[in-house]
Amino acid sequence: MAIAKAERLMNLALCLLGTRRPLSKRELRDSIEAYVEAFGPGNGASGSDDSFNRMFERDKDDLRELGLVIETVESLDGEIGYMARRDSNRLPPITLDAEEAAALGLAAKVWQQARLAGAASGALQKLRAAGLPEDVDPYGSHGALEPRIPVHEAAFEPLMLACRDRRPVAFDYRKAAAAHPEQRHVEPWALECWRGHWYLAGWDRDRGAERVFRLSRITGKVRSRGGRYTADVPDVVTVRETVASWAGEIADRSARIRLRAGAGYPLRAKATSVRELGDGWDELEIPYGHGLDAWLVEFGPDVVVLEPAELRADVVDRLRAVAKG
Repeated sequence: MAIAKAERLMNLALCLLGTRRPLSKRELRDSIEAYVEAFGPGNGASGSDDSFNRMFERDKDDLRELGLVIETVESLDGEIGYMARRDSNRLPPITLDAEEAAALGLAAKVWQQARLAGAASGALQKLRAAGLPEDVDPYGSHGALEPRIPVHEAAFEPLMLACRDRRPVAFDYRKAAAAHPEQRHVEPWALECWRGHWYLAGWDRDRGAERVFRLSRITGKVRSRGGRYTADVPDVVTVRETVASWAGEIADRSARIRLRAGAGYPLRAKATSVRELGDGWDELEIPYGHGLDAWLVEFGPDVVVLEPAELRADVVDRLRAVAKG
């Protein structure tokens, strides 16, 4: 069935790309073998006409979803025709250097465990066909630590689509200290991954304020709701800053770390003091609060915790867990 549909779509695309004038539904029905076999010629019964019209509309939408620009043209006698002009469906030359291609490949690898893996792989295939350098392997190794964004929550995909389409949603949400979930009505703005967890930022209609929700605490299905947004969507949504403040990530002491020279600029920006140690290392004193161990692990071998001992132990435990997979 999948092969038959792919062949039908390809034949329809070739017809639309190959014609010099708009083709009517009847002409397309008589020209494509799959339509003729399924519904007969264009002067068939009304029942077959209705079935063909539904299939044709689905096929047309599928081709547009794949990126084909299909024009709808009305003739002088009122007949509707379709065509795909070659100049409208031709990409300009794409020139990517090795660094740009590696960045795209790295971004695609990030989504290997997520629902977007297929879309990312398809995008790279299109870029390869359009001129991605042949000597660059976008899936090649880029270091000992491989970045990935795991997506295990069932709420991710419907919320991602709701953010894209600006569509209000409702879901049952259990707060960290709550025994039972409660229903929330939200206008979703953005999704962001922070410290290995996905968060949704949006406007909570019930509370009349901006809120951030952790996807792993959403229970049941995400349900779409009609109507438009009632609150303005901000240009910048600070998901990480909001989550950090709500998580109690307020520094109440200091930690000393060794940091490789030229690395860890976010850590340097937060440091209260920096001292050169030589041999390519610096010593930093940074604020120590909840979640610092998870953040330090992100810098891999460029960071060594000196004190306190409990922070060093937490970082070592996290690195061992990563090494075990």
